[in-house]
Amino acid sequence: MPRQLVQCAANFSEGRDLSVVSRIVDAAAGRPGAYVADWSSDADHNRMVVTLVGEPVAVAQAILAAAAAAVAGIDMRSHRGVHPRLGAVDVVPFTPLREMDMDDANGLARVVGKRLADSLQLPVFFYEHSASSGRAQDLPTLRKGGFEAACGTDLRPDVGPRRVHPTAGAAVVGARAPLVAFNVNLAEADPAVARRIAMTVRRVRRDIPELAGVRALGLALQSKGMSQVSLNLTRPDASPLPILFDMISAAAEDEGIEVAESELIGLAPASVFGGEPADRVRCTGFAPTQLTDFWLSLPVDRN
Repeated sequence: MPRQLVQCAANFSEGRDLSVVSRIVDAAAGRPGAYVADWSSDADHNRMVVTLVGEPVAVAQAILAAAAAAVAGIDMRSHRGVHPRLGAVDVVPFTPLREMDMDDANGLARVVGKRLADSLQLPVFFYEHSASSGRAQDLPTLRKGGFEAACGTDLRPDVGPRRVHPTAGAAVVGARAPLVAFNVNLAEADPAVARRIAMTVRRVRRDIPELAGVRALGLALQSKGMSQVSLNLTRPDASPLPILFDMISAAAEDEGIEVAESELIGLAPASVFGGEPADRVRCTGFAPTQLTDFWLSLPVDRN
């Protein structure tokens, strides 16, 4: 592995047309020095996540290639899904892993954002550690109202056109600290239950240290006949998954339903499992390559 390592968990707004999904993954995988550590797609979210690990320049090139495939294959005018989204190349976050700091990741994000604007004519907003002074830093604020709200308005992107791309919308790019995406699926089709549980998580997180930095949404999974509590852990070191899972399981039991399964999207540090195996939280499809520790343990290329 290269001496410098960066992670990018790029989110694209396609989870139903598997030919488009394949073209995006293939484009991302076609750059030496960048490795597809994990990818997944979901029809209900109508969304996919491609997580890359590798040398910074190679990862940047892989993301730009995947973005070009996404813009060519996704039409936001007909896009429907339960997950918030602003564009075809929805979110491109860079996280430093080894021999890089947040300033380095920010520099990479700025270069990629400028290339997305110049080569694909996408309005690009920088967020988190890349946010411009006086601008919103958090993703929910930047993405509020989604693609539809952005259409026909005079945007103020950090780089790129002041109008959304007619079919690909806009993109959000930035450097950020590690974030863990974890979904808990409920054996209940009515999303109102998932929303109530998500609200409970948001309400009590101020009083429970283990819930610090946890964002929660309740969503419908019509294709599975389930609903979902979708979680983002912005401080994964403080939020062991078993504690979160047990809390959601207890809340579901109070609602008279069961937790069916959970899933980890992208990468996470091994510590987030609190020393427990993945099946402790009923995590389906988990692979050891989804652990950041796996990539950091590989020998460094001395050439």
